Amino acid sequence: MAGKKREIQLQTVINNQSLWDEMLQNKGLTVIDVYQAWCGPCKAMQALFRKVKNELNEDEILHFVVAEADSIATLQPLRDKCEPIFLFSVNGKIVAKINGANAPLVNKKIIDLINEERKIAAGEMVRPQYHEIAFVDSDTEAARETLQENFDQLYSIAIIRPKAVIAGKFIKIKENITNAGFVIATEVMRVLTEEQVRDFYSGLADQPDFEDFVSLMTSGLSYILVISQMNEQEPSGEDTVPNPETKPREPSEDQNEMATATVMKKKRDSLQEYMERQHLSQFCDIEANIANVNKFIDIFFPDFKSIANIKLEKIMALLRPDLFREKKEDVLSIIQDEGFKILMQRQIVLSKEEAQTLCKEYENEEYFENLIENMISGPSLVLVLLRNNGLQHWKELIGPNTVEEAKECLLESLCIQFAMESLPVNQLYGSVSLEAAKREIQHFFPPEKVLALIKPHVTNEQKEEIFNLITEQGFEITQMKEMLLIEEQADKIYFKIKEKYFYKDILKMLSEGPSLIMVLTKWNAVSDWRRLMGPGDPDEAKVLSPDSIRAKFGISILKNAVHGSSNFDEALETIDRIFVPENPEEN
Repeated sequence: MAGKKREIQLQTVINNQSLWDEMLQNKGLTVIDVYQAWCGPCKAMQALFRKVKNELNEDEILHFVVAEADSIATLQPLRDKCEPIFLFSVNGKIVAKINGANAPLVNKKIIDLINEERKIAAGEMVRPQYHEIAFVDSDTEAARETLQENFDQLYSIAIIRPKAVIAGKFIKIKENITNAGFVIATEVMRVLTEEQVRDFYSGLADQPDFEDFVSLMTSGLSYILVISQMNEQEPSGEDTVPNPETKPREPSEDQNEMATATVMKKKRDSLQEYMERQHLSQFCDIEANIANVNKFIDIFFPDFKSIANIKLEKIMALLRPDLFREKKEDVLSIIQDEGFKILMQRQIVLSKEEAQTLCKEYENEEYFENLIENMISGPSLVLVLLRNNGLQHWKELIGPNTVEEAKECLLESLCIQFAMESLPVNQLYGSVSLEAAKREIQHFFPPEKVLALIKPHVTNEQKEEIFNLITEQGFEITQMKEMLLIEEQADKIYFKIKEKYFYKDILKMLSEGPSLIMVLTKWNAVSDWRRLMGPGDPDEAKVLSPDSIRAKFGISILKNAVHGSSNFDEALETIDRIFVPENPEEN
């Protein structure tokens, strides 16, 4: 453990853009070990760096750092590399790059650059005009072509037609697609333009009823999906965690290429066939042609290719009671500075059983009972965090389970920064795996349902914007249908006010056209939906909640765009009244 301590002192950890920018202010030479989050810094070179540092004895002008490519925007071109990369910065300018753990070459480069710095300081030479290194490999074009080829083979485009969307069938279609082993990479609800319909369905242009079809496809919202064609394992409803004890036999490179090509072709060929077997092809159209897929991804999802390799991960984090009480704001500030998005948060006093589950790794320690008492003594702060490579980054950020371990190997971790005298443990907790994160989030943030209604006066274009807001706020649409709310149906939704004098005005407004009725699901759904809707009077909403739906799309108190359940019990009752199972045996 002592050896690890020296390594940390030798190399400063750079894991965000602000630290990178700060590092560029170093005087003299900085040797940068650029590493990938999945493999860590190059340990093989650390002995060399320590030897060079001791022999040269130039602490003022020789610095060593490790930089995580996944977390630093400047290093984006160096992500996903299989070999270590060493950069050499002189007074903030990257002047050299060495690919691979080539110790003799790295050693020579350090000595040459330090000798130059010594001569410059002594007035024996003028500082050279270094050519700054661009972060591009010599085989960039080949790599880019390979990436494009892989991208071409990975995706298809699916469009679920407007009638299936307003009938809520898109939910079942999505379930069937994922249950068949495909992955929905991204999705959006959108009103297609006439040009887009003619382009996507150009193969049907010679059909006699094509003009009617174009009118139908532009009459309402379609659901557009990018579907991943490659799934390397059997479909599963859970994230899987690799078993470190399992050592599968590695196939040869040729076998890998053949197997990958076979899987991709099988998936691409089978998607349309699967839709036909499930009698869904009348509601959903598939495009698998490589050129067309690329074209329509650029049209419907212009940023998709640039973010396709980002691995967003959702985890649960927890601040123990002492830390929450004393330094909550400091921790939340660091979390946001590290690039995490806080999706949900709540204060909670843990039960004894919950505390024991979250502290299981300490159950054999003599202080375990004191720890449990501390955990249930007051509120903790539970968070759901989202970030690229979020699981690993959070683990590295907070450090090990105990302060003692952190002192030996991770002096810059949050475990040390927020250590408390009350207990020798890390005051921050994080999910140990993505599978555990799902379970923990489900437990601490149980989803609830709310009934939501979009009123007849809202245009299709406005509905598109409303759906975007719903998605951005983390709601999932779990049921949906369009219907004309005659009095009998309206009574099921507005049953609490049907005796009010103004109810006849509501019925008149609802009779002007079909309403879109949805079940939205997320934790705290009722209050979050009411917050997103805004005050009932659009004029008031524009002042008090200008980003709300009613502020943006409401016309009057009657035509205020949307409606929602007032409380949890009302939501369940209304949902049961409106969404009666078509099959009496169906629950």
